[in-house]
Amino acid sequence: MPRTEPANLRVEQVRVTAHQRRPGAQHILEFLAPEIAARARPGQFVHIECGPECLLRRPMSILSAQGDKIEILFKQVGHGTGWLAARKVGDSLSLIGPIGNTFQPDTDRPLHLLLGGGVGLPPILFFAEWLHRHGAMPAWVIAGSEVPFPLATRTAHLPLPGMESPRMHSLVRLERSGVANRLASLAGLPGCFTGQVTEPAENLILALDPRDRNRLSLYACGPTPMLRATAALAARYKLPCQLSLEEYMACGIGGCAGCTVKIATATGPAMKRVCVDGPIFEAAEVFPPGPREEERPGSELD
Repeated sequence: MPRTEPANLRVEQVRVTAHQRRPGAQHILEFLAPEIAARARPGQFVHIECGPECLLRRPMSILSAQGDKIEILFKQVGHGTGWLAARKVGDSLSLIGPIGNTFQPDTDRPLHLLLGGGVGLPPILFFAEWLHRHGAMPAWVIAGSEVPFPLATRTAHLPLPGMESPRMHSLVRLERSGVANRLASLAGLPGCFTGQVTEPAENLILALDPRDRNRLSLYACGPTPMLRATAALAARYKLPCQLSLEEYMACGIGGCAGCTVKIATATGPAMKRVCVDGPIFEAAEVFPPGPREEERPGSELD
């Protein structure tokens, strides 16, 4: 997978052009950021200034990059994100980006199943819309959340293999782009499959005929338990799978090595930086089969 090229990074003073406040202390900020927008690809993130009292920037996945604007989606959980949540249209702040490698569509497997959970939704939605714009369809999305979804939902109109229930909901934004999708939640949200995103994903896999199953590839971003379950699902059905990892970061550009995780390589275990060696890795690199499957990435650093 491609790595971040330092020459591709930009430090850009950007302006807030829209601020959408969503249930569950969630926010979508849109920035006028022409240099970063022109270079951003699905899976990458920005390192964002969070006010004069925060010495460290915060990494935020890119939700979309079109024209000269980008969007981020975040949940207000602390002082830094609280400062971001108070930004108004017209405010200016500093971004560094785009950072990280990108999702790479498997050209030998042109059926794309994308799984996103919680704050892992932005790169998955960005990738799904990018696939649509570049004609790399079909792309199917299963999105999970334990708080109300930050994007509008409605009864699903586009068919999805293994999910024929007329009561299931979808993200309107994706359906308008022609991307069939369904929702999952353990919080009893209306119109959602009750369970983890990997459960309806397995239903979809089982609904495919053997020929289509051999053309399927998986992509996922979300919390570690979800990524572990996705890796196990991919291994069970012998599917290629790319995972976007979530990890605490300090510098965000590869200098401090504070976001390292253990990765399995052909020559043995290696420590890789999530910010610039990732955030996207092959599932088998992060969760290799065997007795160590129960460990999460980075557990040796706890």
